[in-house]
Amino acid sequence: MSMPARASTPSLTAHEQLRYAREIIALEEHALASVAGRLDGEFCRAVDILFACRGSAITSGIGKAGLIAQKVAATLASTGTRSHYLHPGEAVHGDLGRVRHDDVVVILSQSGETEEVVRLLPSLADFGVRMIAITARRSSALGRSADVTIELGPLQEACSLGLAPSTSTTAMLAVGDALALVTSRMRDFSREDFARFHPGGNLGRQLSKVDDFMRPLADCRVALESQNVRQVFVERSRAGRRTGAMMLTDARGRLSGLFTDSDLARLFEGHRDAALDRPIREVMTARPRTVPQGSMMVDAVAIMAERKISELPVIDSVGRPQGLLDITDVVGLFPEAPPTAAGDGAAVVPMYPASSPATKSSLPGAPPRDRA
Repeated sequence: MSMPARASTPSLTAHEQLRYAREIIALEEHALASVAGRLDGEFCRAVDILFACRGSAITSGIGKAGLIAQKVAATLASTGTRSHYLHPGEAVHGDLGRVRHDDVVVILSQSGETEEVVRLLPSLADFGVRMIAITARRSSALGRSADVTIELGPLQEACSLGLAPSTSTTAMLAVGDALALVTSRMRDFSREDFARFHPGGNLGRQLSKVDDFMRPLADCRVALESQNVRQVFVERSRAGRRTGAMMLTDARGRLSGLFTDSDLARLFEGHRDAALDRPIREVMTARPRTVPQGSMMVDAVAIMAERKISELPVIDSVGRPQGLLDITDVVGLFPEAPPTAAGDGAAVVPMYPASSPATKSSLPGAPPRDRA
C-alpha cells in the first residue's frame, strides 16, 4: 500500500498551526491534571513494592507504550533502582530467562488488552514476580492480573483522529517518572549517588568533584604569611600557566589568606611602595572563601559567581591548601549556568539537598573580581 501523496500546499496556515499545537499541549496538560487527581493508595503500594525490590525493576510494553517503558527503565536506573526493559514479543521467545523471582515487572498498556502483553501475563504469574500495571482500566486483562494497578482513567488522544498515542503516552511517562522519583527519594538517593551514574556530558561536569578540575598544589603559588611581599613574588614564581593568586599559610601550614596580582597592582597605584617590604599578611585578604576537597563543582562555581571571585582555594579537613580553582579553568566547563534553586539550597536535582548553600547567581555574565 502506497503512502498518500504529500500535499503541494500546506493545509494549515501558520496561525492555525500554532493554535492546533497549543490545543494539543493544553489537552495533554488537562489529562495530566486528571491523572494526578486519580492517584490513590495503589500508587503508594506500587512505590512500596519498588522500594522493597531486591532484584530488578523490569519495565515492559509494546509500541509507543514500549518506548515509554524504556524511558521509565532508564529513569529508574539513573535514580537508584536497578532496572531494564523487556520487550513482550522477545520475552515469549526466550527473554523471559532474564526475569528472576525477586524482580518487579512494571507493564505499560493503555488498553490493557494488547495481545503481546496479555500473552506474557501467565508466564510472569508462574514466575511469582510482583506486577505493577499502568493502564486505563483496572477491569482490563492487565489490570486484573497485576498485583497493583495504577489506573489512568479515560483519556482523549490529542491526535485529530483520536488514534495516535499521544495523551496516553504522556500520562504513562508522567506516572512512570513519579514512581521512579518518589522511590528514589525514599532511598535517600543523594547528588553524590546521582553523580556516580552520570559521569559524562554537561551534567557529569556539574556533578564532578573540585579535585578533578583544581590546579594541584605543585602548580600553585604558596608562601608563608610572615614573608614580605617582595620576597613572595620573587621567590614563588611558577613555570607554565600561572594563577593570579598567591595562597598564604600560617606556621602550621593552614591557609590564612590570599593575595592576588591585582592586590599588588593596587599597592603600586596607591604609591604604597613601603608595603612591599612588610609582611604580606598585612595586605592579604584574610580568611578567604574556600571549599573542601570532595566538594562538587556546581557548588564551587556557584560560590565563585556569587562572590564574583576569580580564585577559590581547595583545602583539606584541617585547612591546609590542596589546590586552587582558577576562573580561567572553570569558565567554559558549563555551557549554561549551573542550575540552583532558591530557598531550599538545592542544585542540579532540586529534591536533593546541596552540600553547601546554593545561590541564585550564575557564572556566565558575572564579572569576576580578584578579592575574596
